[in-house]
Amino acid sequence: MWQRFTERARRVVFFAQEEAGRLGENYVSPEHLLLGLIRESESAAVRVLQNIGVDTAHLSAEIGDQLPKGDGKRGQDMKLTPRSKRVIDLAYDEARQLNNDYIGTEHLLLGLIREGDCPASIALIGFGAAYEPAKKAVIAVQSGSESSKPADITDTTMKGPAMGGVSAMRLRGRDLLSIDDLTRDEIETVFHTTGVLKESSKNWEQQSGLLRDRTLAMIFEKPSLRTRVTFEVAMTQLGGHAIYLQPSDIQLGVRETIADAARNLERWVDAIMARVFSHNTVTELAEYARIPVINALSDLEHPCQALADFYTIKEQKGELKGLKLAYVGDGNNVCNSLLLLAAKVGTSMSAGCPEGYEPDVHILARAREIAGDTGAAIEVTRDPAEAVKDADAVYTDVWASMGQESEKAERAKTFPPYQVNAELLKHAKKDVIFLHCLPAHRGDEVTDEVMDGPHSVVFDEAENRLHVQKALLKLFVQNKSFKEFVGPE
Repeated sequence: MWQRFTERARRVVFFAQEEAGRLGENYVSPEHLLLGLIRESESAAVRVLQNIGVDTAHLSAEIGDQLPKGDGKRGQDMKLTPRSKRVIDLAYDEARQLNNDYIGTEHLLLGLIREGDCPASIALIGFGAAYEPAKKAVIAVQSGSESSKPADITDTTMKGPAMGGVSAMRLRGRDLLSIDDLTRDEIETVFHTTGVLKESSKNWEQQSGLLRDRTLAMIFEKPSLRTRVTFEVAMTQLGGHAIYLQPSDIQLGVRETIADAARNLERWVDAIMARVFSHNTVTELAEYARIPVINALSDLEHPCQALADFYTIKEQKGELKGLKLAYVGDGNNVCNSLLLLAAKVGTSMSAGCPEGYEPDVHILARAREIAGDTGAAIEVTRDPAEAVKDADAVYTDVWASMGQESEKAERAKTFPPYQVNAELLKHAKKDVIFLHCLPAHRGDEVTDEVMDGPHSVVFDEAENRLHVQKALLKLFVQNKSFKEFVGPE
């Protein structure tokens, strides 16, 4: 079998056997093959990984840290597991497709990605090495059309993907209760991972091993179309399962304490997503649950929505730093998260709010503190036209959110001057985009002309809820244990 392997490819297999022995294993798994592949640092496979922005050092560290330590003996004759043999078969197939006479390291790399149902494949895809871009990079390397030297992973053009490995390891197992839980680098990691998953979304069976056998508990004190569907579809496409818990199912703080509910859920599921009234509910869940808790909306913040919003702005505008976002209307939970995120990524933000409906004072102060380091300008004004002036993006939300029904009549008297309509948009830049977290009350906070007009990206924004939440789940929720994959089969 090895006669058709190049010298470097044979060395990869030898390195893989060494890695298995070092870890006390008697069998060579795809994970050992990946470690061996990365050790062959001058190979075509490593050049391919670097040219598509994969940080090979951190990829190797992530695989090595999570491989189980067995009781095998170094130097023992190592056999390939059935999955490793499938990788070799797939590598042969890749060589045939590319009309190559020998199996090289680049073919082994493509075989590892294609195998799909193992941690090596999951890690490669998670670090940005999806099959299609990797295959294109292999062709470029073989034709000599790639850069004369491998892409420098510290180069600014590779900044997002290269940082992904570092931040991704820090995110695993953590909670996401506020935008302020994320550093700027970690936000870039979320956006990079979102892009990788969105790019491969049409072939989402490639992603179906990322959270295989993982379960998400979805706690809903407030109903939602977008939150429920996107989180449930996200778990399904990543190979996991979501459980919808409506208020009558769980009754947090009524049937039992929030702390007791958290202690129960942590023993059954792998993560909790909570859409609640009080922000204290998500903080208490996070305090007592030893699994990740994701805030899918509270009265203080809506971090998942803000991440989807800024990912959409980045898609549309190509960058975030130096832009201006105008928010018009109630300084609510969405506005709070937008302020923090704008400050972190260097986007200036002006919130036009009526008196008495400004953003949370503590979040506003924190956003201004962050903005001092990023150069963003954070402003609150009573004048919606002033807020919108020269804006690259204009955002609004409903005048009365769920739980504020008793204030609806009073708010209806206060907010009409803050309606986003064609006249207001004239104060923004000509290429302004319009965003709304939805559902929209057409004729109140926004007109049909704007909602359905050429500036509106609200449905792209809604779609991106799915892709961003897939990225959050992939990054924050523990992947399936490597012990469940490796070893003899």
